[in-house]
Amino acid sequence: MLQTIESINNVVNNFIWGVPAMICIIGVGLYLSLRTGFVQIRKFPYALKTTLGRIFKKKEASDGSMTPFQAVCTALAGTVGTGNIAGVAGAIAIGGPGAVFWMWVSALLGMCTKFTEVTLAVHFRERNRHGDYVGGPMYYIKNGLGKNWRFLAVLYSAFGVLTVFGTGNATQVNTITTAIDTALINFNVISESSTGRLNLILGIVITLLVGMVLLGGIKRIGSVSEKLVPFMALFYIVLALGVVILNIGRVPAVFHDIVYGAFNPSAVTGGVIGSFFLSMKKGVSRGIFSNEAGLGTGSIAHACADTSKPVKQGMFGIFEVFADTIVICTLTALVILVSGVPVNYGAAAGAELTISGFTATYGGWVSIFTAVAMCCFAFSTIIGWGLYGARCIEFLFSAKVIRPFMIAYSLVAILGATVNLGLLWSIAETFNGLMAIPNLIGVFLLSGTAITLTKEYFAQKK
Repeated sequence: MLQTIESINNVVNNFIWGVPAMICIIGVGLYLSLRTGFVQIRKFPYALKTTLGRIFKKKEASDGSMTPFQAVCTALAGTVGTGNIAGVAGAIAIGGPGAVFWMWVSALLGMCTKFTEVTLAVHFRERNRHGDYVGGPMYYIKNGLGKNWRFLAVLYSAFGVLTVFGTGNATQVNTITTAIDTALINFNVISESSTGRLNLILGIVITLLVGMVLLGGIKRIGSVSEKLVPFMALFYIVLALGVVILNIGRVPAVFHDIVYGAFNPSAVTGGVIGSFFLSMKKGVSRGIFSNEAGLGTGSIAHACADTSKPVKQGMFGIFEVFADTIVICTLTALVILVSGVPVNYGAAAGAELTISGFTATYGGWVSIFTAVAMCCFAFSTIIGWGLYGARCIEFLFSAKVIRPFMIAYSLVAILGATVNLGLLWSIAETFNGLMAIPNLIGVFLLSGTAITLTKEYFAQKK
């Protein structure tokens, strides 16, 4: 039975993340970039000023909403997760160092895609019966394209509900338990045979923590995210920069391998990986898996922001992709490549490859710190995707089902802590691709609205 499911999933996955996905994701990103005059580059200084410049400004959000900074932290909570650690390692192992180059390309174009998604989400959002702001792809498709396109909004929401339990919860919890188990085994605190009972306890604890945050409503989600995300991102960046600085002599050669390997993978991997398209595919798919540009999920959090300026909030989307992929994913890639750890090209790899990059530089003691970083990354992703799932299921049914959904979503943590999730990772990647299709169609058809809003906003600024 499992073999049949795996075979079906592989066929669907290869199609979705094959040529059609490359054309859609890269194509829509390039189309939006050209139509906006590469707003992600022209207005990048303004995006930094709008985002980083407001970190220390205290502002209270009105009822049923978050502050703009809480919204970006919640969206970053959903994006900055195990994809930055395990996803990058997997892309390099299967696609070679050149996959990192294609990750950069997808991020550069994805910055404009996410800017457009966020702008549309804030512009077409609405209030639910509790008075909370609700928005995202399903709402800008419904309110922007009309009732004839509602089926696309329903498809997006259905794929979203199916995705959150795997991508947003079970796989993340599995990463937390793996990281803690590895650290404790390395320090001889527990034996490998006793991890089962510990994982069950961890699953119950995570379930309670997730439930407390999500059932506390939109304000508690925003409050937890704005405290957790900056801490975990800074903590990881400092650790990773240390590895790069201590191995600074290898950095020029690594950048050569990344750029040269993007077009000639076999020359860098010793002939193990010879497919240019495989390198490109893994770089783009894992980049999207990490920064979610094209999936539209981040715009669901941004739609909750207490702001009346869609384009200004869209600047947070540009910053988000930059922080997630250009900064954090690049640092992860450098940790693996400059540390000199052997990479088994052509074979699957995950977080253990990234951790080995840290331990090769700092020693075994650092595994406890990487475990803390991975726990923070994974927990923040669970919180962010919990909000996404709640909004998707509310769109399909009503606000009455949110509370039962939150409880069910929290309980999945126990499953994620105690079950082997190899196949679930692959299925989660497939559903991510399925979510992207209706969203990219909606973004493409509504691009004119986003461009008009952008021109009007910057004309007023002048």
